[in-house]
Amino acid sequence: MGRKVKYIIDLKFIEQLSEEEKRELQKVTEKFAFRTNNYYNSLINWDDPDDPIRRIVIPTTEELEVWGKLDASNESKYMKVHGLEHKYPDTALLLVTDVCGIYCRFCFRKRLFMNDNDEVARDVSEGLEYIRNHPEINNVLLTGGDPLVLATFKLEKILKALAEIPHVRIVRIGSKMLAVNPFRVLDDKSLLELFEWFNTETGKKLYLMNHFNHPRELTDEAKKAVELVQKTGTTLTNQTPILKGINDDFETLKTLLEELSFIGVPPYYVFQCRPTAGNKAYSTPIEETIDLVEAVRAEVSGLAARVRYVMSHETGKIEILGKTEEHVFFRYHRAADTENRGKFMVFKRNPEAHWFDDYTELVDEYKVSLSEVS
Repeated sequence: MGRKVKYIIDLKFIEQLSEEEKRELQKVTEKFAFRTNNYYNSLINWDDPDDPIRRIVIPTTEELEVWGKLDASNESKYMKVHGLEHKYPDTALLLVTDVCGIYCRFCFRKRLFMNDNDEVARDVSEGLEYIRNHPEINNVLLTGGDPLVLATFKLEKILKALAEIPHVRIVRIGSKMLAVNPFRVLDDKSLLELFEWFNTETGKKLYLMNHFNHPRELTDEAKKAVELVQKTGTTLTNQTPILKGINDDFETLKTLLEELSFIGVPPYYVFQCRPTAGNKAYSTPIEETIDLVEAVRAEVSGLAARVRYVMSHETGKIEILGKTEEHVFFRYHRAADTENRGKFMVFKRNPEAHWFDDYTELVDEYKVSLSEVS
């Protein structure tokens, strides 16, 4: 299709939709922002109303069903200065943009794309100063929005500033750009040079945390972009939520995890879809998803099987470990509160549960004594 990727923010320019569909979906886009591009649209089978790529990017009236809240993990609680979240001692998040290559319909930060939101800092100097003053921070995640939407010279300013902070050893960039517009990498040699400089000249390490949700996103162009980024010394990983109608079946999830491992982008996390407003149509029951994830892990190599099934809860990253006939098991993978670090929990099962808060009958728990092992 060539390299001219055009962004689309109005449904009237989606020629594959009927006029009736456009009128019906207008109500959705008035509430939740819409953005796609012609490259990503070319991955859709428009003859299939249930096409998984279509479900990722094209609105559905199901989003209007009242469910969840805009800030499902209460990220604002951890906002220390404008545009910076500090939830875990060693990790800071810099929200560097409020734009993405596309707006995934299940996005847990869709609030950032609303007109009245002011969480993102276009000037990150205040966040950088906070990081300088907190020597416990050894890794920084650039997120948003998608940092690769930024012009390379803007990204360069941020990376150079972080490179000058001695205690910052790792910078991670959270991005779906290789899936939605690989030409951002293929056509910008300066971006690749920036990545290579960071990895070879600063004594620090750059990670690109990708967001491939479905195997069909792994196009030849995307794979080439992956290869070019790898040659810069950047480490690539992948994370995706489990999404109803997109990747919540055995063959799709197995293929996704395997193909990622084959190209050197090992799966990192699979997330429980957050109970964000508008997301009910994408959420899967936890106890069914346990079976799916474990069935897939049993059939893939160790590199693909090391993926962790987690929830990004207000209190921390909670790993979903498994279940028995009566109980379901969780462990804090990361915890904001020291009292929860490493805590293992057993709850009575709840087949209707879609989130940690849906479990109310705690059966047992075990807290690791950090002072005894340190």
